[in-house]
Amino acid sequence: MSEAFVPGDFGPPAPEPRQVFAIGLNYQDHADEANLTYPEVPPTFTKWVGSFAGPESSLNLPTTTVDWEAELVVVIGKRADQVAPESAWSHVAGLTVGQDFSERTLQLTGPAPQFSLGKSYTGFAPQGPWLTTVDELKDPDDLAIECRINGEIVQKSSTARLIFSVPQLIAHLSSVVPLLPGDVIFTGTPAGVGGARKPPKFLSDGDVVETSIAGLGHIRQTCTTAR
Repeated sequence: MSEAFVPGDFGPPAPEPRQVFAIGLNYQDHADEANLTYPEVPPTFTKWVGSFAGPESSLNLPTTTVDWEAELVVVIGKRADQVAPESAWSHVAGLTVGQDFSERTLQLTGPAPQFSLGKSYTGFAPQGPWLTTVDELKDPDDLAIECRINGEIVQKSSTARLIFSVPQLIAHLSSVVPLLPGDVIFTGTPAGVGGARKPPKFLSDGDVVETSIAGLGHIRQTCTTAR
């Protein structure tokens, strides 16, 4: 991983979306590790814009149960309303690297789980380092994705293993609500999250989380418990 980034140099590529969509259980291996049935439609929640951060940032850990989730992030470039999968890529401004950090205790608090709130603490949605247009990629449907913690690979997969591809997600979401320029879609995470491990493993003070996607670059967050 490069050491070129200086904290504060960049913010998220789409800093003020009107809508943010996040997709759960969108890799078969992630559903398998969670012992959950594969979804028939994309499970959808949100991450509030106040959680957005740039590609290199400090991640304050509010509890001892903060988890990592490497994700491909899509930014909408042109209004998408009732879009067919075949034309969905033409509505994309570009792709970037993201992390869907998750505070598992709040997220799973019932009887109605608090997915959106548990995933929206300050700094829980870092993205970057920049926006890569689809025409710059050999195959935008097959991008290697990886997450390392302190240099150790914890997630390694490809977006070709998404249950619902980017075009399928755009088609589904736009069948319900128009997607607007600048809107952001977190597309889901592959297997390897800490909460599914036995015993569970979560982030600690000083941990460095590096997330990369082939052709898009990488982001890096340094965990802290400082208040």
